Amino acid sequence: MRIVHVVGARPNFMKIAPVMRALRKEPDVEQRLVHTGQHYDPKMSQIFFDDLSIPAPDVMLESRSGSNVDVRSRMFAELKRAFRDLEPDCVVVVGDVDSTIAAALAAVKLGIPCAHIEAGLRSFDRTMREETNRIVTDRVADLLFTPSAESDDNLLAEGIAETSIHRVGNVMIDTLLHHLDRAKKRRALEAFGVAPGGYALATLHRPSNVDDPVALESLLGTMEWIQTRLPVVLPLHPRTRDRLESFSLMARARAMPNLRIAEPLGYLDFIALTAGAKLVLTDSGGLQEETTVLGIPCLTLRTYTERPVTVSVGTNIVVGPDPCAIRDAVTEILSGRAKKGAIPELWDGRASERIASILVDYLRHRPVSEG
Repeated sequence: MRIVHVVGARPNFMKIAPVMRALRKEPDVEQRLVHTGQHYDPKMSQIFFDDLSIPAPDVMLESRSGSNVDVRSRMFAELKRAFRDLEPDCVVVVGDVDSTIAAALAAVKLGIPCAHIEAGLRSFDRTMREETNRIVTDRVADLLFTPSAESDDNLLAEGIAETSIHRVGNVMIDTLLHHLDRAKKRRALEAFGVAPGGYALATLHRPSNVDDPVALESLLGTMEWIQTRLPVVLPLHPRTRDRLESFSLMARARAMPNLRIAEPLGYLDFIALTAGAKLVLTDSGGLQEETTVLGIPCLTLRTYTERPVTVSVGTNIVVGPDPCAIRDAVTEILSGRAKKGAIPELWDGRASERIASILVDYLRHRPVSEG
């Protein structure tokens, strides 16, 4: 059985690593990895391959330049060619980036079964490109691996056959738990001059937060207020760095004495900083999940989350970009009244093992006429 995994952006790497590791234990499985090149900066890509011990891609595509439509079209065409050459029995896609939907559509076009890991997430905001990617990928994939009950419900409400849905847990947590001890031995906190429990970690990259100069300046002002109470470590996504510079806000950010601006970090250093933080402020999806398992208070700087279990069960609070809501939540945490959370069902570090078992069983018993 030949399984081809497709990755393209940083969130994909943490999700595919444990699945490939689990499938290596299956003697009948041959794996290939295709990287679309969607995130091609070494700080956004290669460092994660190194930290997570992901093998070098068997195929490296070059479909990153141009408009969104051009990029997707190029990915689709290049992935079809790659799949014809590799002749997979199944294509595995993860998450909700452009590489995900392009690979799923290419597989379906060629009649190749497709498995979607992290299926069923919904923000119910169609203005997000990721939301369209999720919906379309789930509609065309043959196997849908979900992280929680809410994801199952979303798929069933959209008319997806129950036999296609498999709740397996969260592969991001597999990676977190597998590497946590290694990460804690890093000297990441020392590099920023912060102590465990004595700083906030922040990430910003969503277009709604950084592409609008008014919104970005408002959030920067909130960071300015927070850094007067405790240091804030802010690894800058390339998109955010570009916006701060183009909106003439970088000088203001650099003038803040307790705002520690950094380049994008590797996985291990980032997890070390997450695990040691007093609180996390983010518009990232995966970080909401990781903080829930680590028991770190998380303030989501968006008006919704496609991961509601991190709110209903975990440590996450959706505060949006409103400065007053953010300040009130930070004050509560610093006053010792942080939200206490728990770990969601099946977020036990074994989701990838369940995926491997289901995937192999599916391919062994799939009628030849489907291939």
